Amino acid sequence: MKYVQILKLIERQVRKFRVPVVTEVAERRDPYLVLISCILSLRTKDKTTTEAGKRLFRVADIPKKMLRLSLGRVEKLIYPVGFYRNKAKVILGVSSKILKEFSGRVPASIESLLTLKGVGRKTANLVLGLGYGIPAICVDTHVHRISNRLGWVKTKNPLQTEEALEKIIPKNYWINLNTILVTFGQNLCQPVSPFCSRCKINKYCLKIGVGRSR
Repeated sequence: MKYVQILKLIERQVRKFRVPVVTEVAERRDPYLVLISCILSLRTKDKTTTEAGKRLFRVADIPKKMLRLSLGRVEKLIYPVGFYRNKAKVILGVSSKILKEFSGRVPASIESLLTLKGVGRKTANLVLGLGYGIPAICVDTHVHRISNRLGWVKTKNPLQTEEALEKIIPKNYWINLNTILVTFGQNLCQPVSPFCSRCKINKYCLKIGVGRSR
């Protein structure tokens, strides 16, 4: 079965689950909120990220407002996200650079996004895709793991996975790929003991690296 057909089966199966928090935030069509949500979400559960984002965005939803807040205030608003002290510094740092060097607007190119301290390819691609609607494949741990588990790619790191997926996944699926596979990874295709018996693509999966399943 072709990649897109398998992806469509996954997409249909995960519709009953809640999408990742950054995808929910992206419905507001604001690249800045997507960027800040991405920063908050790193190594943090979605529920915690959602609540922290709501508290923060009620007070500051644009760079200019964010920079009116003290470091301590930002820390208090986003607590208890993981590494909240460092994330507060990153949020104020990127907000300052966006205001000074990009006229208050989040840049819309991978090169410019990567100049923001604390922003890596994963976050940059998510901002391009979900924030601007620019085709980009965001590879996080779920996308990397599942792509290799399925046998779609044979890669050692996220960058290799991104480049490999670009060659096999049609461009019109690049933006939604992360949302689909992250939802799949959080609820069914988990790192340890995935729910293979419930999976609609069980017979199409090579199960590479899977030692035990349910």
